[in-house]
Amino acid sequence: MKRLVAFDLDGTLAESKQPIDAEMASLLARLTRIVTVAVISGGDWPQFDQQLVGHLPAEADLNRLILLPTSGTKLYRYKTTWTQIYAQDFTAEERTHILTALDKAVDAAGLVGGRTWGDKIEDRGSQITFSGLGQHAPLDAKTAWDPDFAKRKQLQAELAPLLPGFAVRVGGSTSIDITRAGVDKAYGMTQLAAVANIATEDMIFLGDAIYPGGNDDAVREAGIDTIAVRDVHETKRVVEGIFMCLRGAVS
Repeated sequence: MKRLVAFDLDGTLAESKQPIDAEMASLLARLTRIVTVAVISGGDWPQFDQQLVGHLPAEADLNRLILLPTSGTKLYRYKTTWTQIYAQDFTAEERTHILTALDKAVDAAGLVGGRTWGDKIEDRGSQITFSGLGQHAPLDAKTAWDPDFAKRKQLQAELAPLLPGFAVRVGGSTSIDITRAGVDKAYGMTQLAAVANIATEDMIFLGDAIYPGGNDDAVREAGIDTIAVRDVHETKRVVEGIFMCLRGAVS
């Protein structure tokens, strides 16, 4: 029987940088009553707080919820308040090197200029993220910016050779995420297994980018059971099915 259900955030539990809706909040709360729930995403803690934590109903068992920002390089648990258990941040030298390389690659990829909503580059401590339209772009603009992944793949191709020893991955609908090499959501799931004392074979992961090159696919490649979902609506229906199966197993 699965003891932990893990989720991607954007595109899986919520639309990009939008709060979870009331139905999803209720489903997650019900799930925490019977199993440990984890959420892992490239976003930093403030994004988790704004999109997820602040919208959960009172009946959610927060002691059975584990949050892993920046692809698992940070981990938070609830201990009367949300507490950071660890953070694996870049050194000052690593940060400077990444930012310098990113400036060069953005220029080479022709992504300088154009309308933006907020800063394009966000330092998340253990991850640096480039967002083509800025951190606060509206959903419709983000959806239309790079539907075929061409802009992000070009930037990835320009940037990766400049950053040996680092991983450069396509993130959300407009973003590129940079972490240390070997750091991805599979890494985060391994960290989660150690902290939660739950074997990876007792976990299942849901994400909307479980396909070659997708930022959720590393979990599948690591041999962890996964369910690919198309969107938030499909996640809800899958969670209902998981809930029914697990409820029957523990009753």
